[in-house]
Amino acid sequence: MIEINNTYYSSQKPATFARWVGETPDDFLFAVKASRFVTNRRVLAEAGESIQRFVHSGITELGAKLGPIVWQFAPTKRFDPVDLEAFLKLLPSDAGGLQMRHVLDVRHETFKSAEYLQLARRYRTATVFTDSDDYPSFADITGDLVYVRMMRTEPVLLEGCTPQVLDGLAACAHAWRDGSEPKGLPRVDSAPAAPTTPRDVFMLFIGGAKERAPAAAVSLRGRF
Repeated sequence: MIEINNTYYSSQKPATFARWVGETPDDFLFAVKASRFVTNRRVLAEAGESIQRFVHSGITELGAKLGPIVWQFAPTKRFDPVDLEAFLKLLPSDAGGLQMRHVLDVRHETFKSAEYLQLARRYRTATVFTDSDDYPSFADITGDLVYVRMMRTEPVLLEGCTPQVLDGLAACAHAWRDGSEPKGLPRVDSAPAAPTTPRDVFMLFIGGAKERAPAAAVSLRGRF
């Protein structure tokens, strides 16, 4: 799986998405980052038209290869429960016969609150766990899937991370996949959620030493 980043900056043609489908293996998935014209606005509740424009821009051409939709907020966007709930109500559950799975990438410390967790869980919307010192980093589960952006790869390491770090990431992925929660991660809610059904887990190496990301991903995958 990869995360498509250029959809954040500009629209892509439906033919482009269709071409990507033909160029990738049958079991490949594309996480799609939503347009910045949706999320980088003062009032999220006014994003309805932009959301529809993005959803119908051609992403459904990905078909069964459509993964989560990532809604990345600006680092300056503070948590406003009324505005955020209005935004969550605008996110479609399906389009073109495909289920839409939504993930919020929140980047302001005010989102590290019990009120945010409650709201995201009410709408079954996942939250990105960003393993980084630059953005809020909390691993609380708010949706039916887990989405992790790992941003600590190092250029001096051939695999981007030490074997111990990769072992730890694999252990976390196993726990999330099996419906439980790994210990030792930063959380807002001190009480882990009760074990639940198995989940889809999406882990991507993004940021850090990007040239090491492919090797890190291959090494992590080899631990499953």
